[in-house]
Amino acid sequence: MSTAIPCRMRLLGGIIVAAALAVAPPLAASDAAFEVGTIRISEPWARPSPPSARAGAAYMQVHNTGSTDDSLVEAFTPIAAVTELHTHIMDGDVMRMRRVDAIEVPAESLVRLEPGGLHVMLIDLQSPLVEGDSIPLMLRFAEAGEITIHVAVRQPRDGDMSGHGHDAHHDY
Repeated sequence: MSTAIPCRMRLLGGIIVAAALAVAPPLAASDAAFEVGTIRISEPWARPSPPSARAGAAYMQVHNTGSTDDSLVEAFTPIAAVTELHTHIMDGDVMRMRRVDAIEVPAESLVRLEPGGLHVMLIDLQSPLVEGDSIPLMLRFAEAGEITIHVAVRQPRDGDMSGHGHDAHHDY
């Protein structure tokens, strides 16, 4: 099965996200938890970006409280031309990011999307990520379905692996 999403599906996804945001109350995104099916997403955040940055990343914790494995299979945000699921791998002596088709979330487990590991990559940003803002991010899980979360744009905190950012690693 192809993972390519036709343009009209991306447009429809953008319209759905925009409509959801129009009726959704503002949230303190970094403190919010979001649930769909047996999936609970907590602590979503993104690092502020310099004005000329073309890419950013979103991080979060994904907890599967159910007895069946699930996987994050797609992400979409209207603030980036392309949204991909990524991981970091060692390529010789260099750490590089690579796109993945899915992020597995085993039953009764917690998966951390964090700097230096799994993350949602935001490519060709429409505008910089500004500290204090909140960005919409639609996540689609194979079993649990879709949910739109709000990602807080903030500086890394202790425990965020802040020394492992994207600045020296991207291939764009």
